[in-house]
Parts: sequence; C-alpha cells; structure tokens
Amino acid sequence: MVSHRRRHAILTVIGLYLFAAAFIGYFAVNAFTGNHGLRAQQEIEQQLALMQAELAQIRSEKATWERRVALLRADKIDPDMLDERARALIGFVDPRDVTLLLTPR
Repeated sequence: MVSHRRRHAILTVIGLYLFAAAFIGYFAVNAFTGNHGLRAQQEIEQQLALMQAELAQIRSEKATWERRVALLRADKIDPDMLDERARALIGFVDPRDVTLLLTPR
C-alpha cells in the first residue's frame, strides 16, 4: 500500500513536469515560428526596409516632377521648358538646331 501511494506520487510529479515542459515548449515554438514570432518580425523588418527604400525613391521622383511642374505654371513659364515640351510633343526640330545621332553601345 505504501509503495502504491509513493508510485502514484512519483507519476503525478512526472506528469506535472511533462505537462509544464509541453506548455513551455508550445509557447517557445510559437515565439520563434508563430504569426508574431521572431521569424515573422525579421520578415516584417525586411519588408519595412524595402518599403522605406521605395518610399525614398518615390519621394525623390515626386520632388523632380514638382520642380518640373513648377516651371510650367502660368505665372512663371520657363521658356526652355516650354520649348522642350513643345518639341517633344509635336516632334518639331528647328532647321538651325544641331542634331547629334548617337549609336547605342
């Protein structure tokens, strides 16, 4: 009888340790591989870095276009910009212009 109680107590302790290990193991695995785990955090940081680089490129492109549009405003039209846009749109070349044809390398 005494040995039966002792065996039951030992099995209970082992069962509790196994349950605690499984519980901790579950959360440890999810901490690394879950939707909000360390791997997911690294992927999010990589995506963030790519998006920030893309944002910087888009901002510089936007600034370029804003400068070009500012030159075409009605209150201060840049004659060179107007001439460039007109030539690009209608394909006009002045007979006095020097045209250089470059061959691609």
